[in-house]
Amino acid sequence: MSKFTSIIIEDEPLALERTKEFVLKIPFLNLAATFDNAIHGLHYLQANNVDILFLDINMDELTGIELLENSKILSQVIFTTAYQEYALKGYELNVTDYLLKPFTFNRFLQAVNKAVDNIKKTMTTGEVEYVFVKTENILKKVMLGDILYIEGMRDYRRIHLGHSSIMTLQTFTELEQIIPSTIISRVHKSYMVALSKIDSIERSKILIGEKIIPISNTYRASFLALINKN
Repeated sequence: MSKFTSIIIEDEPLALERTKEFVLKIPFLNLAATFDNAIHGLHYLQANNVDILFLDINMDELTGIELLENSKILSQVIFTTAYQEYALKGYELNVTDYLLKPFTFNRFLQAVNKAVDNIKKTMTTGEVEYVFVKTENILKKVMLGDILYIEGMRDYRRIHLGHSSIMTLQTFTELEQIIPSTIISRVHKSYMVALSKIDSIERSKILIGEKIIPISNTYRASFLALINKN
């Protein structure tokens, strides 16, 4: 089995050592680095490819949740925390698993195996196939292939699915964290579009069915780069 690169971001020394001990027990994991500061860990993530990230939530300066909300992390993320109340937020951010301290090695291994399975699926299909979106008090599974575009409506985002739609309070930033830009790309402060559903592009406009969606200058270059690549 190939080795999967992992890092640990954890500011509690004992918890860091215990997680490190568990990682070193698993022969298919390679522990590349450990950090007791989220900002230092973020700098590493921005410069290096990491398959699995073990991430504490409650840390000084930058919490684990803030790290995920403010940066595009492509790693499989496993939260390690003593606080049950952040579980729903973790799933909103599409984390792989949520380990409540003190967790056993068996539970830790289950989370790692889940992360590895996700990596293998991504390697096989090229992309993730679905995400969970919070609507009211429910986490609803949404197939990415069903999405036409996502529209900002004041405090809400409306996910258009052809003959139906879903309203969510999740921000565009949060949605960008969980949806690969190679599938659904931001093109405007108020819009994300499914690349495969675009019928035509004319100057600063995208046509999906009868819907005309603007392309703003902020996102034009990155969007056109994706289109040219595809």
